[in-house]
Amino acid sequence: MCGIVGIVGRSPVAPLIVDALKRLEYRGYDSAGVATISEGQLGRRRAEGKLVNLERKIIDDPLAGNIGIGHTRWATHGVPNETNAHPHFSENVAIVHNGIIENFAELRATLIADGYVFSSQTDTEVVAHLISRELASGLAPVEAAHSALLKLQGAFALAIMFRGDEDMIVAARNGPPLAVGYGDGEMYLGSDAIALAPFTNAITYLEDGDWAIVRHGGVEIFDLEGNRVERRRQQSIGTSYMVDKGNYRHFMEKEIYEQPEVISHSLAHYLDFANGTARKLDAPFDFAKIDRLAIAACGTAYLAGMIGKYWFERLARLPVDIDVASEFRYREMPLSSNDGALFISQSGETADTLASLRYCRQQGLKIGAVVNVRESTIARESDGTFPTLAGPEIGVASTKAFTCQLAVLASLAVRAAAERGHIDAERERELVRELSETPKLANHALKLAPQIEKLARELAHVKHVLYLGRDTSYPLALEGALKLKEISYIHAEGYAAGELKHGPIALIDENMPVVVIAPYDHIFEKTVSNMQEVAARGGKIILITDAKGAAHSTVATLDTIIVPDAPDIAAPIIYALPLQMLAYYTAVFMGTDVDQPRNLAKSVTVE
Repeated sequence: MCGIVGIVGRSPVAPLIVDALKRLEYRGYDSAGVATISEGQLGRRRAEGKLVNLERKIIDDPLAGNIGIGHTRWATHGVPNETNAHPHFSENVAIVHNGIIENFAELRATLIADGYVFSSQTDTEVVAHLISRELASGLAPVEAAHSALLKLQGAFALAIMFRGDEDMIVAARNGPPLAVGYGDGEMYLGSDAIALAPFTNAITYLEDGDWAIVRHGGVEIFDLEGNRVERRRQQSIGTSYMVDKGNYRHFMEKEIYEQPEVISHSLAHYLDFANGTARKLDAPFDFAKIDRLAIAACGTAYLAGMIGKYWFERLARLPVDIDVASEFRYREMPLSSNDGALFISQSGETADTLASLRYCRQQGLKIGAVVNVRESTIARESDGTFPTLAGPEIGVASTKAFTCQLAVLASLAVRAAAERGHIDAERERELVRELSETPKLANHALKLAPQIEKLARELAHVKHVLYLGRDTSYPLALEGALKLKEISYIHAEGYAAGELKHGPIALIDENMPVVVIAPYDHIFEKTVSNMQEVAARGGKIILITDAKGAAHSTVATLDTIIVPDAPDIAAPIIYALPLQMLAYYTAVFMGTDVDQPRNLAKSVTVE
């Protein structure tokens, strides 16, 4: 979602803030802005679109000041334009905000009645005017900010400056993440550690309900009631990563090609390749003793969980309920203390997933989290974490985070199967050996790029694509369709192949490409039957299979992509790569913004 940066510094901060905001571009945004205080006066520059537009404005009209706040906005209330871009001003107050103020309409009506004039359509401007009204009532800046916070409902991370005070930013967090960074006579604010990486590796994460006074000399943190609290200062791992495309055209391309390495890292964390065993875990629950596992996630992470369900149930005979987190949190699912809960999130900040976690916490469940950011809120609020070792993923459309989530889930399923007594030592060694081959197979799959790139030229001219698969290939069909629509804006749908004749077959004609994911397995012939139904209606089939599948298929195809032979447990990871490449190259030929597709955000921290 939106990105926040703040600096209480000793030298001009506007260029530094813009550079830090660039590190948050991966979160998704549609406008940006910076505000500073210089000689006691507030100044700002805002621009619609990419950060380069804001940079040009600051070059043409420099912004002085050693204290400042910056923001990249992903539109919620109000269209994406310069007027709605942050920071927002109200008399002596400047503010940036991530989240949604749920009672903004009520507050706005009251403020208008009091004579306040709104210049934007945003909910954020309500907060600025609210603080101004508290100042007008006679409160000092800190007290005015605290009083305003008590009137807000919803999710928010805030950074607030006051005209005339060049030694203070007030920060607050209720939902979206916000971190305080420590420097030498300087202090920083950021939505995550990556934003602060150029400045410091010493950070403190604010907790929900916290608000803080940030000055040159340090930070004071308070709870919502105004009581002074202590929060742990820690060393961030964000500084160990360089956010750089290298020689690749896009971050997404780079992250696709990083997968063999990061999959290897994730598997090695959970599997002992030398001894052929799944490592014993410091898990939040005992797989042998739980009756059921509840999994919740959003987007691509949810589809990883769907594949994990097949593995847990098939290998460990552990029943799994899998939900989209936005549905899980509201359907009041009955839970037992004998159940375990597992939440999957790349960022570890996904609002619906976090709310589902808290629901399970209230029900007394032990909670595990599969996350890529170990310092995230979901990680911190879980009883135990199962980290993916993908490194920072900058492209909004997930690639390496997805395959690393699969690697972790496959490893956990093997461990659960061993603990529950459903596989013996020999079968465990076999599964570990099969998973150990995954990075090598992924490397071979990447060599399909020239063929897939050529195919993508044709796909770039169509308006609709259907994806079909059975078993673990069904969630992959959903993921392939999601990737294509996310970055190319081509309408795509994924279906269980057996559902074809229950409706989707009505769409099939000579203009409808149908991507079929079909490894040569125990249900391959069933999928071939569905392919025959597509061919009979003139559909153009793109078959993704292995050598045996290609040899045994009797259906004419537009193209057949032959992936390396892979064992059942590794196949979903390997087959994900050609699906990612197909979406990527199609989007490249269409000229879309691959890394930052329209309307999307990397970390969805509001409902």
